[in-house]
Amino acid sequence: MEQVSPEMIDAAQGLWSRMALFFQTMLVPTRLYQLVAVAGLIGIAWAVARLVSPLLTGWLRSRENWPKWRLRVGLLIDRKLLLLAFTVLAWAVVLVMREVTWPSRSQLIALAATIATAWTGIFFLARIISNRFLRRLISWAAWIWVTLYLLELTGPVGEFLDSVAITIGELRLSLLTVLKAMMVTGLMIAGARMLSRLIAGRLSKNDDISPTMRVLTAKLLQVLLFSLAIIVGLKAAGFDLTGLAVFSGAVGVGLGFGLQKVVSNLVSGVIILLDKSIKPGDVISLGDTFGWIEELGARYVSVVTRDGKEYLIPNEDLVTGQVVNWSHSHNFVRLDVQFGASYADNPHKVSEIAINAALGVNRVASHRRPVCWVTGFGDSSVDYVLRFWIGDATGGLTNVRGQVFLALWDAFHEHGISIPFPQREVRLLNETPAARRGGKQPGSNDFNGTD
Repeated sequence: MEQVSPEMIDAAQGLWSRMALFFQTMLVPTRLYQLVAVAGLIGIAWAVARLVSPLLTGWLRSRENWPKWRLRVGLLIDRKLLLLAFTVLAWAVVLVMREVTWPSRSQLIALAATIATAWTGIFFLARIISNRFLRRLISWAAWIWVTLYLLELTGPVGEFLDSVAITIGELRLSLLTVLKAMMVTGLMIAGARMLSRLIAGRLSKNDDISPTMRVLTAKLLQVLLFSLAIIVGLKAAGFDLTGLAVFSGAVGVGLGFGLQKVVSNLVSGVIILLDKSIKPGDVISLGDTFGWIEELGARYVSVVTRDGKEYLIPNEDLVTGQVVNWSHSHNFVRLDVQFGASYADNPHKVSEIAINAALGVNRVASHRRPVCWVTGFGDSSVDYVLRFWIGDATGGLTNVRGQVFLALWDAFHEHGISIPFPQREVRLLNETPAARRGGKQPGSNDFNGTD
């Protein structure tokens, strides 16, 4: 077992002596009653919080037309009523005591009020960090640091944490360095997240930039900001990055072999954004999946179908596979509807009626006139194909085809156009003259169906 270093022992002794001196000063009679006063103020603040909290909650519930941010502030105040009440009461006592007696008689109460004020400010300022875990980590670190700073214990605690270290070659990694790196890097990441969201919001409102370039710029900017946040945070904390160069290289090679698919999807995502083959809002079909693109992610593309299902398709499948983009260069899509009409009906009249019926459907484009052609002479009907254009493929294809079929049905019935269908005739085998007259002969139960 490795022995404790003399540096750590000296740092621990220095910290213990400072803490012992601090507690000894607390037992001085001029400060002992201040401790009792602080405890009493905490009890009064607890009672005030218990009394005010139901009233504040009921009042907030009655604010129906208030913005959400005001309600959130009200809920945060309700959560910290004890701390707020103690802060107000402590500062009130300090101001009164400084008017009637020496400032030293209220020094400890003022210290408690200052710490409570700092804790309250940190609690509310930390709300700007959206990530819950990161917010808690930074809040606790800030609370501990400001408490030690106000108690004048940052020097001894820092020396002790710096003495707890391990050495790997030329790399010395102390507990103080790790904590500083976590704190500074967390703050830098929070700032990078806020800045990237702000810039992404500004880019989304700029109509001069294409949707793909907005997404690409936002993603590249996010990667750049987060990388800079980590590097600058570690360097600002005094972390020596050169000692980790070999280790990070080995880890990078291992991750490269283990995360080939992930890297492939990331690179494919960049390629999709650069070549503008698909963009948010495009209607695509990939295999049996048909829908519009909701979001372009770093690893996948979100495709929402007509039935509300959201498919997360890897970027690699969109780059290497065959994708039908219904709105790549324009939003117009041509659809075909096949039907048949009787031989007794004039084909020119049938085509004209079919075209006019298609134009009566709202979603059918009128500036691109539909066409109707004879495609063949079938066994029981003349076969036609009706071709028309729509400009909103996101609205669906099956429904507009159904509307055109209904329009054809109504138009044909109005103009007397018949839609033939196959009919079958049943004949009796071994048919006799009596059977032809309606008589029944034995053994005549066998049937042969012909068209």
